[in-house]
Amino acid sequence: MSTSSLLLVITAAVLHALWNLLTKQVRGGLIFFWLVSLFSAVIFLPFLMYELFRLPLQLNQQTLTMALGSGLLHVFYFVALQAGYRKGDLSVVYPVARGAGPLFAVTGAVLLFGERLGIWGITGFLLIIAGVCFLAGFHVNKEGKSVRTGVYFGLLTGLFIAAYTLWDKAAVAEYGVSAIVIAFASMVLPLLLLIPVVMDKMQVIRTEIKLHWKQVLGVAVLQPLSYLLVLIAMKTTPVSYVAPVRELSIVFGVFFGVNLLKEKDSMKRLIAAVVILAGIVLLARG
Repeated sequence: MSTSSLLLVITAAVLHALWNLLTKQVRGGLIFFWLVSLFSAVIFLPFLMYELFRLPLQLNQQTLTMALGSGLLHVFYFVALQAGYRKGDLSVVYPVARGAGPLFAVTGAVLLFGERLGIWGITGFLLIIAGVCFLAGFHVNKEGKSVRTGVYFGLLTGLFIAAYTLWDKAAVAEYGVSAIVIAFASMVLPLLLLIPVVMDKMQVIRTEIKLHWKQVLGVAVLQPLSYLLVLIAMKTTPVSYVAPVRELSIVFGVFFGVNLLKEKDSMKRLIAAVVILAGIVLLARG
């Protein structure tokens, strides 16, 4: 993995943890999700236009299919993530999702792209599973909220992370689709799909903007930017390196959840995050 790719992915990990913190703070629902898509589309449209003028792209059926598939997978991912944050804690949902994501993604990379794992990779797999199981073994906390619910949504989110990672790797590396086209599809598609849902909720939209416009703007910038950096790295770097290293954001996510949001069982969750992180490091090395 080149130094430039490594720096891109590490920067993406920091940005990713930050936008997840903002999302958890407002317990974002579909209206928040739709507003993020709207703000993102407006902010990143000039960059898309610049890319199209700089390097004219042939928007053929193949390009549109890859962009549409990526957009749909990102919709499923974001809905699962939002549901997890409404029902679970950041320091559970986030590390499970980000730990399961590379686990599933590297498995897919081995099966679909012929990437190989050695003893270090296999050891990393086992450590990630151990960390996830450790989180899943928590008892119900004092508020009566089961951590297992957070683990369930974390695993579901991780499955969608792996799906869009593998799809987008094929798009940018195998089919030569521009990274900004793939990223922009993940902004526009949910924006269009949710119009029928939000059309009769203008008052709710105005209230959401009034109360949480800073968080909406923050997520609208940080989410696409973090993934654009990952897409650029994946053009020249195997998924089995990018996907695990990207999940350094787990440490930041658990740190934010425990220290800023004052979530419970801090020591157990930090231990689980360190175990998952160790697995990710070994998976990348493998």
